[in-house]
Amino acid sequence: MMVPAALLLLGVLTAVVAPRLLARADWPDREPVVALWAWQCVVAAVLLCCALSMTLSAAAAWQAVRGHVFAPAPRAVVDAYALGTAGPWAAATAVALASAGLWSGAMLVREVLRARSRRRRRRTELLVRAPLLPGEEPAGGRLVVLEGERPGAWWLPGAAPQLIVTTAALRRLTGRQLDAVLAHEQGHAQARHDWLLHCSGALAGGFPQVPVFAAFRDEMHRLVELAADDMASRRFGRLTTALALVELNEDRGVFGPGPAPQAHVPQRVHRLLAPPDRLPAMRRLRLTAAAALVPVVPVLVTLVPGLRALG
Repeated sequence: MMVPAALLLLGVLTAVVAPRLLARADWPDREPVVALWAWQCVVAAVLLCCALSMTLSAAAAWQAVRGHVFAPAPRAVVDAYALGTAGPWAAATAVALASAGLWSGAMLVREVLRARSRRRRRRTELLVRAPLLPGEEPAGGRLVVLEGERPGAWWLPGAAPQLIVTTAALRRLTGRQLDAVLAHEQGHAQARHDWLLHCSGALAGGFPQVPVFAAFRDEMHRLVELAADDMASRRFGRLTTALALVELNEDRGVFGPGPAPQAHVPQRVHRLLAPPDRLPAMRRLRLTAAAALVPVVPVLVTLVPGLRALG
């Protein structure tokens, strides 16, 4: 009964090696959308290793589970997994992994509920600051202008995302700069980046001692901004988008002197002003395909004994 142990070892290796490879690569900042996909595939592979190991461990520990998992399988396939030779660790492994899975689900539910609570509170505040006119419907997707002394633009995610911009931003930004800012925020809404942030935040919050989940959360926050910057710059130009970022954040102290709470903003501006060359289309395709194969490996490891028995 080596397959569950092999899956756990594979999950650990993936969690340790893959983030280091991505950190050393020179292409994630050049292709943030591909990097977002690669990170999702890595985390999915780690979670899949745990889920498959839990399933086989439970099948080895309890006959009832084994009957459900291997119900349609021939006898030779069941014998190939040597489920009857599992020691007492099988039940403990299955319970531990199942508990981790339930905890992950609970953390995701908590993250979603907190996000909904924040959205409701912010929408309530928005209605107070920008009340609906008589006969106006609270339709989503509209642009809301708020009185404000500080330039700002953001989006409220949800079933009906809303774009909010302050009057100070309208006064400071030129027409194309404002269009670039709105395109950036619309990029977040169209790609549903809020769900990536929820999932990564739930895993990092539920398992703070697991480095791969913390790195996943940090990279999601960074890469979604780069992807939205690219979406805006493709429509309105990199210089326009960079100047819009500077105008919005100049009064926040992010450009120094000293450490700033949003140190990633100067890096984004520099990336827009000195853009790295995009990867060739074929290399982007190869990277996307290679990342998609990462979650397939645990499935193949799980199926090897059965396929050998059938062969």
